[in-house]
Amino acid sequence: MNANPNINILEATRLTREGRLAEAMALLQGMPPSAHQSPIVDENDQDIGKRPAGPAARILDMVPPSSGGGAWTAPKFTFPNAAPNAFNGPAAGLDQAQVPEALRDFIKRMSQPGLTPGLDGLVGGAARRAPPPLPDGARFEERTFANEAGSRTYKLYIPSGYTGQPVPLMVMLHGCTQSPDDFAAGTRMNELAEEQTFLVAYPAQTQSANVSKCWNWFNAGDQQRDRGEPSLIAGITRQIMHDFSVEPGRVYVAGLSAGGAAAAIMGTAYPDLYAAVGVHSGLACGAARDMPSAFAAMRQGGAPHQGGAKQIVRTIVFHGDRDTTVNPVNGDQVIAQSKAGSDLRTTVSRGQAPGGISYTRTVACDESGHPLLEHWVLHSAGHAWSGGSPAGSYTEPMGPDASREMMRFFLEHPKPTGSV
Repeated sequence: MNANPNINILEATRLTREGRLAEAMALLQGMPPSAHQSPIVDENDQDIGKRPAGPAARILDMVPPSSGGGAWTAPKFTFPNAAPNAFNGPAAGLDQAQVPEALRDFIKRMSQPGLTPGLDGLVGGAARRAPPPLPDGARFEERTFANEAGSRTYKLYIPSGYTGQPVPLMVMLHGCTQSPDDFAAGTRMNELAEEQTFLVAYPAQTQSANVSKCWNWFNAGDQQRDRGEPSLIAGITRQIMHDFSVEPGRVYVAGLSAGGAAAAIMGTAYPDLYAAVGVHSGLACGAARDMPSAFAAMRQGGAPHQGGAKQIVRTIVFHGDRDTTVNPVNGDQVIAQSKAGSDLRTTVSRGQAPGGISYTRTVACDESGHPLLEHWVLHSAGHAWSGGSPAGSYTEPMGPDASREMMRFFLEHPKPTGSV
């Protein structure tokens, strides 16, 4: 690629990672800002004006600043040269032939750490940090489970207060590009486990299964009981239940983004195993059956598999109403699917987190007034774990504490004795 002194490399990088390839290409060709402004469209694809250039155009959605301060940055752009990434924005899934050669070269160059001073922090999610020291007596172990569907490693947090007594188990499914350590840091779930004494498992998706380490929620073969990835996640859960003392009826699963969609699948496929489910910025079970329908579901909602949930799945949902990666309507669809056609009474309350983000919380109860579903809509929040720590990627520290609220909901809802 020929060097052009008039090119704004930082701006081209940002546009590329946001999937705005036409604008990035125009900028790389040295065209003036007005030539690479893209139209703003509403949810119905109606042109409502030009997108402003400069800071006002920076719709940044997932990566928080480091603990030392700084600006929010756009999520990593992964060029799909191996397998498509179902959560990397509107450009994911394009064939290389659809991207101009100069832009392909630019993307390749920008993916090389250290090539351009100051860009290393823009190319990834959260900066790599040394893991915090564990409390005395606590352990964070790496283990492996394997079955006919393959094998997965997982991290297991064992709090210092665990001495063999029955305790709850929380299974946490990370989002794309994340790892167990990153997800644990961002959600602060280990700190909560230390405070309240429960086990936390973090299954790790492999890059060989998905190039961006997304759980393959959109594959029909990974949406069924005892098949594919659900069998691996359930196997990890059962292995922990065998090796440790887990309180009956207090096993839960939650996840973010692709992990949230996988958690919805687990709740539908294994109602006998998981007492309740947490879905943060995810989709309903069966919202997609392949890659084309995955992108459609992320953009405008899917058509959840209606034959899955045969009974109410106790579920708590968090979703930002400014989520530009997974349309917030998907949170509505998760709740609708979890209701399994039941007629529940709802109450609505509103509040504001200490960080400033307001929310609307809808609680659905049975005839006796027992709450079964919670739906938190986070106003002005994007695609990130609410109330999370900047030590991890894809977090929104200013929102209500999703980890604490999920555990509050879960621990209030053990599976009734004898239920299936």
